[in-house]
Amino acid sequence: MIPFLAPLWAKLSGPNDGARFQIVSSLQHRNYMLLWVGTLISQTGDWMDQIALNWLILVMTNSPFYLGIFNLCRAIPMLLLILLAGVVADRMERRQMLMITQTAAMVMALSLAVLVSTGLVQVWHIFLIGTLRGIIMSFNIPARQTIISDLVPREKLANAIALNSATINVTRIVGPSIAGALIATVGNSSPFYVNGLSFLGVLYTLHCMRFPEPAARPPRTSLLSEMREGLVYIRGNSTMLALVIIAIVPMFLAQPYMAMLTVFAKDVLDIGPVGLGLLTSAAAGGAVFGALFVASLGDFRQKGALMMAALFAFGATLLLFSMSPWPLLSVFLVVLVGATGTMYNSSNNTILQLMAPDHLRGRILSTLFLNRAMVPMGTAMTGSLAAVVGAPIAMGSMAALVVALALVIRTVAPHVALVEARAG
Repeated sequence: MIPFLAPLWAKLSGPNDGARFQIVSSLQHRNYMLLWVGTLISQTGDWMDQIALNWLILVMTNSPFYLGIFNLCRAIPMLLLILLAGVVADRMERRQMLMITQTAAMVMALSLAVLVSTGLVQVWHIFLIGTLRGIIMSFNIPARQTIISDLVPREKLANAIALNSATINVTRIVGPSIAGALIATVGNSSPFYVNGLSFLGVLYTLHCMRFPEPAARPPRTSLLSEMREGLVYIRGNSTMLALVIIAIVPMFLAQPYMAMLTVFAKDVLDIGPVGLGLLTSAAAGGAVFGALFVASLGDFRQKGALMMAALFAFGATLLLFSMSPWPLLSVFLVVLVGATGTMYNSSNNTILQLMAPDHLRGRILSTLFLNRAMVPMGTAMTGSLAAVVGAPIAMGSMAALVVALALVIRTVAPHVALVEARAG
C-alpha cells in the first residue's frame, strides 16, 4: 500500500456505518483503490499534456487546421486497432498490459518534453507522437476498463465504474488548470515533463496490486478468429447489440458539444474566453455530479431504465442548450448535459461488464470504446454543418437525433430498459 494512503484505506476498509461511505464503497478494496489513485494521477497528467499540446500546436502553426489533423492522428489508430486491443486484453494478464502501455506512454511524454525544451520540436514530431499515442491508448483503454471487474466484487462494479468516471471528470478540471499555470510560469515543456514523471506513480500503483492465480483461459486461436468470436457473440445477443449501439451512436452525435462550446461562447452567447471557461467547467462539474449520483446507487436493480432515461435526457438537455440565447440558462443546461451524459455512459458500461463473459469481456468492451474514435469524427461533421447552417441548428439537429434514438430503442427494443443486470 502507498504509505500516505494507508490511513484512508484502513478507514474505508472498516465497518460501514449505514450509507456513510456508499458513494466510495469500492475504495474499500485495496486493488481498486490503487487503480483509482493511478487513474487520478495519469488522467491529470493526460489533461495537462493535452492542453499543452493543443497550445503548442497553435503557437507553432497559428492554424486550427493543424490542431484538427493532430486529433485525427490520435483518433484513427484507435478506430483501427481498438477491436484488436480487446482481443489482447482477453489474452494477457491485464495489469501486465497496463504496465506496458503506461511505460510506452511515459517514453512518449518525456521524448516530447526533451524535444520542446531543447527547441528541436517540429510539427511532424507532434503528429508522429500523436499517432503513437493513439496506438498506445488503443491498447490501454480496454485493459484499464476491463480490469475493474477483476478488482471489486460484482455488487460493487457499478460503484467502481461510476467512481472511476467521476475521477476522470475531476481531472478534466484540475489538469488544464495546472497546465495553464505551468505554461505561464515555467514554460511550454513543463507540463510534458510533469506528465512523463507522473507515470512513475501509475506504474508503482500497478506494481502494488496483488492478484490470486488467474483462472485457466480457453485455448487460443488466431487473433482474427477471436475478434470474430466477440463480434458474433454481440450480434447474437439483441440486448448486448443494442447496448453497443447506445454506447457508440450518441457519442458520435452529441459528445462533440464539448468542442462546440468554443463556438457557442464566441458566436452565439457572446461571453468570450471567460465564458468558455465557465461552460467547460460546468460540463465537467455536471459529469462529476452524474457519476457520483450513479456511484451512490450501489447495486441498483433497474440499470436499464436509468440508462434509457439518462440517454433521453442527454439529448433533450443538449437540444435545449442549443436553443438557449441566455448565458446563465446555458450554463445550467450544460451542467445537466454533462450529468446525464455521464449517467447514461456509466450505466451502459456497467451493464455490459456484468453481462459479458469474463473470457470475452475485453472484446465486448472494445466495441464500446470505438466511441472514443467517433468523437473527433462527430466533431468534424458538426463543425462542417455549423459552417453551413450555424452552430445552434447543427448541434440541435444532432441532439434531436439522440432523442430520436432513445425513443426508437425504447419502442423496438423495450427489453433494454428492463435490463436488471446485477451481481450474482
